Amino acid sequence: MNDFAFPGVNLAVTTPFDTDGKIDFARFETLLERYISAGVNGFVLSSGTGMHVYLSKEESKELVAFGSKVIRGRTKIIVQTSALLVDDVVERTLHAADCGADGVMLLPPFFEGPTDDEGVIQFYSAVAKAGLPIIGYNVPQAVGVEVTPDLHRKLCQIPGFSGVKDSSGDLGKQASLIRTGLPVMNGADPLVPYALFAGCAGLIWGGANMAPRTCVALVKAATQHRWDEAREIWMLLEPVMSLIWEGDYVQSVYAGADITGYGAGQPRRPLTPLSAERTRVLRDALGQLVELEAAAS
Repeated sequence: MNDFAFPGVNLAVTTPFDTDGKIDFARFETLLERYISAGVNGFVLSSGTGMHVYLSKEESKELVAFGSKVIRGRTKIIVQTSALLVDDVVERTLHAADCGADGVMLLPPFFEGPTDDEGVIQFYSAVAKAGLPIIGYNVPQAVGVEVTPDLHRKLCQIPGFSGVKDSSGDLGKQASLIRTGLPVMNGADPLVPYALFAGCAGLIWGGANMAPRTCVALVKAATQHRWDEAREIWMLLEPVMSLIWEGDYVQSVYAGADITGYGAGQPRRPLTPLSAERTRVLRDALGQLVELEAAAS
């Protein structure tokens, strides 16, 4: 996996909104600069954590163009180009290429789309013609399509298909994908150190919005096989990474990032801010991370 294009922490970055629910580009620039300073290896723009599904196509394209200009090649850029229509996916992917993105991440066909392997292969093959490296997205609990080891092998035969992000949350199934010897990126926050130990090629990590420096330190220790140190760092991260996976994921990341000083405003409707009680639980789970991130900034 040494030649994999997207190793380390690829931050599924939040999209900041102002009080009117519009994208706050000034805050977005500030956040990107802070995350770059924290050492993240790459960004996923218009990510799920960044509320991709609640951005219009034009908003997403504007966000990608702006973010790419701010990043200016200092980290890798992955753009989520998921959409219901294949033509829309291709259009978004071509736009990402024009903005200088290094790759795209996209869901397989969803909402009554094909669930057979051949249909999924044809879909990714059509998008691959746009010319950017593709990261497939395995989140069967949301879209009803599972990337099995056999399907993963077939997808990786498509020119330009770089690997799959596994957000199933099932370590056993992720390990079976990793055992193919083909690139697998972990997308499940509670599995990070275990996925690294199992040999995942990289991470796409939404929870890292809350504690980027600590997350980068964990991955660095694990990559250098300093597992005792990695375990100590994970003990700080595990309570909150497990909590946000239990539900209200996006709202929790926005609230947690606000607590640790990486605020992006409130999530966009129809999502609502966390309740006061849930926010209290989240703050408790963050524990020392609040002070650690503030001290490192």
